[in-house]
Amino acid sequence: MPFSYNHPRAALTVDCVVFGLDDQDLKVLLIQRDLAPFQGQWALPGGFVHLDETLEEAALRELREETGLTKVFLEQLYTFGAVGRDPRERIVTVAYYALVKLMDHRVQAATDARNAAWFAVSDLPKLAFDHDDILGAGLARLQGKVRYQPIGFELLPPKFTLTQLQRMYEVILERELDKRNFRKKVTALGLLEELDEVEQDVAHRAARLYRFDERKYRALVKQGFNFEI
Repeated sequence: MPFSYNHPRAALTVDCVVFGLDDQDLKVLLIQRDLAPFQGQWALPGGFVHLDETLEEAALRELREETGLTKVFLEQLYTFGAVGRDPRERIVTVAYYALVKLMDHRVQAATDARNAAWFAVSDLPKLAFDHDDILGAGLARLQGKVRYQPIGFELLPPKFTLTQLQRMYEVILERELDKRNFRKKVTALGLLEELDEVEQDVAHRAARLYRFDERKYRALVKQGFNFEI
């Protein structure tokens, strides 16, 4: 006979802060809610956790169902449990943040989402629930972690220029970096593989392309290597 509990229980959801990067901005993926509460308002993708799935499975399922996204870098962020954060009932949410290469993913709304779209982090609408707070926590985590782990490469195409790499860090950290010092630092890490290829179909002088050597990074980490930009 299964156990049962007599005391009230909070419902459990997951919400996802999904970041992408284009030539100009750091983007976040939002869905427009098709159901009450906050019908018609923009929110982070997410939903209720099923009894037969893990939290990460629930987050990946909600991303797939609401936006069409699959195979993303996903990491748990924080738990948000303020009383009254959801007008329906007592709900605790476990938030995740995800990083995607924009060129690899075409978003499309599904299930209870009316629309799904990318917004520049610097120009966002007012979000439903407490999702402004969740997004803020996701951005702070990304800004803190990108300097000490090579997660930023999840936002870049597989082959990139040093200018693209520097631009990625500048957009996320919201400050300019000295070009000479930056290139000296990233090349000294020994984690960039210089390719015998250059940019194609560009109006300016074509720049050399590079690739992040993830296998070498993992081997160095086992030896006590510290990544820092």
